[in-house]
Amino acid sequence: MSKSVLHGIPLATPPEKKQSGSPKPKPGAEALGGLLLIAATILALVTANSSLAELYDHALQQYAGVFLGPWSFRQSVLHWINDGLMVVFFLGVGLEIKHELLTGHLRTLSAALLPIAGAIGGMLVPAAIYVAINYTNADALAGWAIPSATDIGFAVGILALMGNRVPPGLKVFLIALAIIDDLGAIGIIALFYTDHLSLTALGISALIIALLIALNRSGVRQLGPYMILGLALWACVLESGVHATLAGVALAFVIPSRQSAHGGSLPSKIVEHTLKPWITYLILPAFAFANAGLSFHGLVVQDLLAPVPMGVALGLVMGKPVGVLCGAGLAVAFGLARWPDGASPLALLGIGALCGIGFTMSLFIGTLAFDQAGDLAHLRLGVLCGSALAAMIGTLALIKAGRVRLR
Repeated sequence: MSKSVLHGIPLATPPEKKQSGSPKPKPGAEALGGLLLIAATILALVTANSSLAELYDHALQQYAGVFLGPWSFRQSVLHWINDGLMVVFFLGVGLEIKHELLTGHLRTLSAALLPIAGAIGGMLVPAAIYVAINYTNADALAGWAIPSATDIGFAVGILALMGNRVPPGLKVFLIALAIIDDLGAIGIIALFYTDHLSLTALGISALIIALLIALNRSGVRQLGPYMILGLALWACVLESGVHATLAGVALAFVIPSRQSAHGGSLPSKIVEHTLKPWITYLILPAFAFANAGLSFHGLVVQDLLAPVPMGVALGLVMGKPVGVLCGAGLAVAFGLARWPDGASPLALLGIGALCGIGFTMSLFIGTLAFDQAGDLAHLRLGVLCGSALAAMIGTLALIKAGRVRLR
């Protein structure tokens, strides 16, 4: 049986769809990636609350530029990580979900509807909880979408550490849901958190996407043209005012994923295999280190009870599992989908709780929603506490469910 792999987690694909060039996971690689992500987060928190805090902040705010003829791109180190390296991450995510849609577990409508319904519920309910807590404060309402996202890196890392305790069907469900959830968060950013749009840059981006589609439809299998146009697409999207990670997702869906008449390795699998170690061992840990540095200076326990952090934390810890399970449950109740094999109530609770690890996208949305130092500290506090509690609940539930299943 061939394997489809997302960030080192092997997912079985149907034997009749075996494809050449699929990357094969090394034993323990997925667990090591999860541990590196956790270690980078802890290191960031320690650094931000030590004598190195000023150096840490200063280094992330240093500006660096790339000059391509008449065009120049000058961003802070933090923005290069968030708007540059993370595009590669979303390229890998897009390739994997594309493979799952074409030949994997999401190739049927009923299979795809379950994570889609779960993701929709998992975005609506946390947002509703946040709004209910902050409805009297117009400024705070700007952060309504903060608890709406799932951090796929952390969720997948914990799944990897779980090993065989989690049935393969539930792994696929969480991974697909997290991807759809993050894509939904990017859509929210584009629609509600974009201050300005460059119609010229957007128009050029659309033209580049059309050229990429034409290359795919005409049977071009060499990666060079896709990578060159993909880089141009990233530059245009970055300048358009829309979040740059959209370029990675768009590029993933136009890189050829079907066998040519002459056979050979699939271009999409070559790209995925090449990017995987860079994403797992460099990009995700670098992002965590750059964005998790919350300083606890001046914060007290009572700050967690303030409306913004309370809304964020409750949205992640309670809203996510309730929304995910209700959304997916409705799809099952109406006969549109079915639960994965091994989906015991406790295991489903664990999966829903892991979806409450908002970290990456929640922090990003929060920085777009707020610009005051106090609000930023509160949102980071809510994201950090809510994500940590959701991770603990999800992990304990999955461990207990795995023990029951293995008896």
